[in-house]
Amino acid sequence: MPVDVEKILRPTDTPLPPFPPKYMTLAGGEHLVVRQVGREEIPAILPYIEALMHVERDFYDIVAARVYAELLAYFRHRVQDEYVLVAQIDGEIAAVVNGRRVDENVGMSYHTLSLRRGLRVGAHAFATKMEYHMDILGQKEVLIVAESPIGFRRWMIEYNLEKRFHIPHELGGCPSWSLTRPLFEAARGSLVVGRRPVPQELLDKAMERILPPSDPPKPPADLLAATRSLYDATGTALMSQGWILEGRK
Repeated sequence: MPVDVEKILRPTDTPLPPFPPKYMTLAGGEHLVVRQVGREEIPAILPYIEALMHVERDFYDIVAARVYAELLAYFRHRVQDEYVLVAQIDGEIAAVVNGRRVDENVGMSYHTLSLRRGLRVGAHAFATKMEYHMDILGQKEVLIVAESPIGFRRWMIEYNLEKRFHIPHELGGCPSWSLTRPLFEAARGSLVVGRRPVPQELLDKAMERILPPSDPPKPPADLLAATRSLYDATGTALMSQGWILEGRK
């Protein structure tokens, strides 16, 4: 009797309540729509993520590589209970956030990837992801890690996350931090923004098509900047060397 291997390989997803779309007005006046996407939309998103796998600045390379793998695993049914939310401005993809349900009480935050810098799009998308865990899924805590200094400031510091260092995170076994319900409620008034329902015109624009980002992160013109930023954020060492070569010092 033949064995259907796909039934063995494919995890059984838990039926999860859908995320109700929301929108907010950014500092520049643009409207940001955050909505959930299904598996059928993942192939349209992957090329925009792949392009960032070659941007070393702010650790976009490793984050993009992992997000690409996570979205592909979701599309191919190789991860259990994952969800994906996208943030769009006039249809353009501005951020992608994802995670999964571990059990009824615990959520696992995967990544927050911003494709539009300077408008706190990533911060808004992350807050919306936490809202999904707490308000829609009704969980008690979300396990979180950061892979860049920007992420550490945005999540661990701004939300005053609690250490859960005895719990290895799924993103590689590194120690987890936790957003608990009390911490989320404390941050709700200042960090969680947006309104529902989304005006039909805005929602239709977002649902029609996921457009490419108009100004995605790019590699720095200085090819040494990414490496230098790990040790010398101001670039003082490299500038000093240049001044010596020019005879200015």
